Amino acid sequence: MSSYDQSLTIFSPDGHLFQVEYASEAVRKGTCAVGVRGKDVVVLGVEKKSVLKLQDPRTVRKVCMLDDHVCLAFAGLSADARVLIKQARIECQSHRLTVEDPVSIEYITRFIAKLQQRYTQMPGVRPFGISTLIAGFDSDNKPKLFMTEPSGIDTAWKANAIGRSSKTVREFLEKNYQNDMEQRDSIKLAIKSLLEVVQTGAKNIEIAVMTDDKKVRNLEVEEVEEIVAEIEKEKEEEAEKKKKPTSSA
Repeated sequence: MSSYDQSLTIFSPDGHLFQVEYASEAVRKGTCAVGVRGKDVVVLGVEKKSVLKLQDPRTVRKVCMLDDHVCLAFAGLSADARVLIKQARIECQSHRLTVEDPVSIEYITRFIAKLQQRYTQMPGVRPFGISTLIAGFDSDNKPKLFMTEPSGIDTAWKANAIGRSSKTVREFLEKNYQNDMEQRDSIKLAIKSLLEVVQTGAKNIEIAVMTDDKKVRNLEVEEVEEIVAEIEKEKEEEAEKKKKPTSSA
């Protein structure tokens, strides 16, 4: 079977494109990213790698703005993401110039997915080794959350996770997500889900919050630490409640 991974455009006998699957594996090895859609808010949370002592932390970004109202988080190869983000930003500005309206979230998602898909069928290139979560608000002021994959698939979600241990995080989101969550609850759910993967706490979590006024705010470390402490306190209280019946018996 290994001979079928020498060229991007050759299918294996069982219908696989191995280079695309390798790109998906690169995503699974990347840091985790989470998106949660609330009532009037979209939250993107990412796992940050520890920054080297002499490195400027501002140059390590996993959450980027494509336009004033569109935010993107990614998992996978950062160099691939930089190229894809640049193309998406150019498309956003070109759309504004041509149509005199900002892009819709679905439009820019499909543009990114189309670009990723194009690289699954061209000889002499390789697929983009990233998945993206794209969040924002359209003119109807309703929150939107989309995901793209290296194969070029784009889908809409209420909440989702990509990257390392994404299956575990997605299962956690399925159990705990509720429709029309308020801003605080959406942020807390995003942080809770990341804590399923991130063992080092708030210092390795980055949270970006976009509200219906189409402004993005990155939470300070102190704010994340406060919510993490609140989550840990709730866990302790739940553990104590579970112990009480056994002790009384």
